[in-house]
Amino acid sequence: MNLEQLIASFRVDADDLVEPFLFQDEWVAGWLTEAQAEAAIRGRLILDDADPAVCQIAVTAGTASYELHRSVYEIADLRFMPAGASRSTPLALVTREWLDDKRPGWRDLADEVAYAIQTDHRLRLVGVPASDGVLHMEAYRVPLKALANETDKPELSEAHHRHLIQWALHRAFSRPDSETIDPQRADRALEAFTRY
Repeated sequence: MNLEQLIASFRVDADDLVEPFLFQDEWVAGWLTEAQAEAAIRGRLILDDADPAVCQIAVTAGTASYELHRSVYEIADLRFMPAGASRSTPLALVTREWLDDKRPGWRDLADEVAYAIQTDHRLRLVGVPASDGVLHMEAYRVPLKALANETDKPELSEAHHRHLIQWALHRAFSRPDSETIDPQRADRALEAFTRY
């Protein structure tokens, strides 16, 4: 389904069929964009291993910290390919607490890179890379762009599109507006979205 079809389905389910509509198209498009991201995170629906903008990071010798692509929320696999090498080295994703316990003094290690720590926006390599190279990752991410134009389609599989409307209904009936607020409908829609 494209955005136009999703909004039309939302209007039927919300019983918002007569102009002027209770819910503006821009609001519904925003809620459907939120729904797509929520579904991607909750269901771990988008595992990317192909888009270089998302899955590769250029490494500079002597630099240990790198920004992750804004869409990445969980790294599933991480490898370092030094410049000129023919094989990559897998890096173990660990926590600071694990390193503090197992490798005290890890912040000052001059060893070859063997571990990485993922935070919300960054990736910290442990030790410090001795050469330039590229990090290759497989990562769970949210969709790359918002649903804005009528012909835009969610990045998720078509099988999930219909269920995105439940999130939009939840958001619509949660609005603090005397004409539209309906906590019971909002809760039922959220429960349906969560169950799916």
